[in-house]
Amino acid sequence: MKKISSVEDINKIVKNEEIEENSISSNNIKGCKAGFTITNEILELDKLKSKVFKFVTYKKRTANEIRKKFENENQDLLEEGIEYFKSQNYINEEDYIERSINEFIALKSLSIKEIAYKLTAKGVEKKLLDKYICDNKEKLLEFEINSAKKLIKKNYGKKELEDIKKYLYQKGYMSESISIAIEELENA
Repeated sequence: MKKISSVEDINKIVKNEEIEENSISSNNIKGCKAGFTITNEILELDKLKSKVFKFVTYKKRTANEIRKKFENENQDLLEEGIEYFKSQNYINEEDYIERSINEFIALKSLSIKEIAYKLTAKGVEKKLLDKYICDNKEKLLEFEINSAKKLIKKNYGKKELEDIKKYLYQKGYMSESISIAIEELENA
């Protein structure tokens, strides 16, 4: 008889394929072919995958956010579930970075450093984030300049220009972005 020991084995059963020989006999569980046993580990994995699926489909998440949310669960099963959802493209950090940055561009005034900080805090891999920033440097610089212009316009009558510059430096804006923003506002 055959023992089911992983999700792949369940997928093979559904596809009517054979699995390895080192196995035990069957329970009468709905959806399980005769001759197979679903172990408690597989049931736990299934429950955990259901919870993670709900969490991931509600809003795009990083693998790190999932690990934090389910830190009290069996970590081996959680990692197996995360790998499964990565293979099914429910967890895609590159896509998450792109969507998040596009959302920031549409809704907020941020520097490139602030964007990187927010995404790093969400658990995005630094290597992937740096790659995205390098690949989209022109778009992000243009966004940073426009964000700086918005903040300068907003604060211009209320504060001295030097105080506004200091504020922008503190928020992570590059000095060249601040200079370009001021120059474009003076020329407008």
